[in-house]
Amino acid sequence: MPVEITWWGHATCTVEDRGTRVLTDPLFTRRLAHLRRRRGAPPPPSAALADLVLVSHLHADHLHVPSLARLAPGTRVVVPRDAVRAVPGLRKLRTLKIIEVDAGDRIEAGNVVVRVVPADHDGRRLPVGPQRSPALGYVVDGDARTYFAGDTGLFESMGEAVGDVDVALLPVGGWGPYLGAHHLDPARAAEALARIAPRAAVPVHYGTYWPIGMDAVRPHEFHTPGDEFVRQAALRAPGVAVHRLGHGESVRPEVADR
Repeated sequence: MPVEITWWGHATCTVEDRGTRVLTDPLFTRRLAHLRRRRGAPPPPSAALADLVLVSHLHADHLHVPSLARLAPGTRVVVPRDAVRAVPGLRKLRTLKIIEVDAGDRIEAGNVVVRVVPADHDGRRLPVGPQRSPALGYVVDGDARTYFAGDTGLFESMGEAVGDVDVALLPVGGWGPYLGAHHLDPARAAEALARIAPRAAVPVHYGTYWPIGMDAVRPHEFHTPGDEFVRQAALRAPGVAVHRLGHGESVRPEVADR
């Protein structure tokens, strides 16, 4: 059975490969602090069903403790090194199996193997806290190799660090009118495609959450990143099939026989 990718919004995706369900950065809420979900309904309860959950870094829109609390007892949750020390709320999730990892580690889950890779992003639990936990990406290796970038900027060794992959789930925007350092916008995400050279890509991390009361502030940064990424990818990585999904939509991208 080919790999199936479902985008639930923001950085939350389900990767189903060889019958194993891997969930990324679960964020199931309508509102998070000053952010509200402006597009797409929150994921249905079935989205919380997973054999393995991957958390890329400690920012609250990626490591959201109330969303993790909705996971079934016994679910394995992979988090960056020192996350439990930095996020006390994780200690209350006693029914979950929390596994701390760092770049270079490997995790077996069902019929897939997950390889942990570096990312170029602030790994702290903001707004305060020391830099102890890394930001990470993950490669899910089954019938396809699917790279989930989490949140990252471009970095020199990106292609080498990620390795040979079939599908890339890349952030192409953010949740506010301005992207800070160490993020990918559509153009930089297209450059990442050129460096990684997957067969297919799905843009994520855009067009879901936006600050309350800021609807008129640079609204194109909310609405356009997906389409702009498709345009930029056609210029910089024309050999990559880009699948721009709506919230809750799925795709089974073509991958090489293995």
